[in-house]
Amino acid sequence: MVNKKDSILITKADGEKEMFSYEKLASSLMRAGADKGVSKEIAEEISSTLIEGITTEQIYRTAFALLKEREKQPAAAMYSLKRAVLDLGPSGFPFEDFVSEIYRAKDYKVLTGTMIEGKCAEHEVDLLAHSDNHVFTAEAKFHNRLGFKTDLKVALYVHARTDDIKNNREQHEKIYQIDDGYLITNTGFTSSAKRYAKCVGLKLVGWNYPENGGLQDLISETALHPITCLTTLSDEEKRKLMDGKNVLCRSITDGHELLLEQGISPKRAENIMKEASVLCQAGTGV
Repeated sequence: MVNKKDSILITKADGEKEMFSYEKLASSLMRAGADKGVSKEIAEEISSTLIEGITTEQIYRTAFALLKEREKQPAAAMYSLKRAVLDLGPSGFPFEDFVSEIYRAKDYKVLTGTMIEGKCAEHEVDLLAHSDNHVFTAEAKFHNRLGFKTDLKVALYVHARTDDIKNNREQHEKIYQIDDGYLITNTGFTSSAKRYAKCVGLKLVGWNYPENGGLQDLISETALHPITCLTTLSDEEKRKLMDGKNVLCRSITDGHELLLEQGISPKRAENIMKEASVLCQAGTGV
């Protein structure tokens, strides 16, 4: 469908302008699990009220409110996933720990904050992940602003470190004999970082990069959603749970007593656990 409002320029989180796309908005809602008809209805309602220069954040907030009202959970929770990961920052739960849990769910053994001797220097890597047939190190770059992108200088550094470690393979036991270097972020990459990484073979994982296998896809695939996704919890309740190191939805799927300890009523606790349980079903995807 081509909508007349597709000619409206909107402002992205990084300040860049792009044409609003009705189809892109409807697709993002459907990827969150919303019904096709509801997704198109919301996209049409938003597109009919657009003004030049409106921000993607304003569009998101309107779409989220409408989705929460019409489809309830878990579609609204899935649609808020990107912001939910940003909210992990203030919780004190390191991004590298969150990423390590994702790769553990993918059958890797993962170490964090590991020192590895390269040919020329010793390096501390955020993640060292190894399975029976693959070993990689990763730099985990967390950004607390949606528009912030990991740039070329970070890619240069990570690749140089990876090469130095690879060049010392003969001195390493098997789990340190790395095959690849990864640079993982919760937002995106500059075009120069992408171009350089493709040229030298550095693996990049951003929110929706690459097209298949980005962080968004990995979270959906492993069902390791942060509790900050949950629409049935208040911000204060989320903060208290995270203060107690209960960060992932799976930590409360069997946590009826945990929720009651927070002063949450039995009826609300049941609804919260229901939403968390649906989100914890691997393969329910954004």
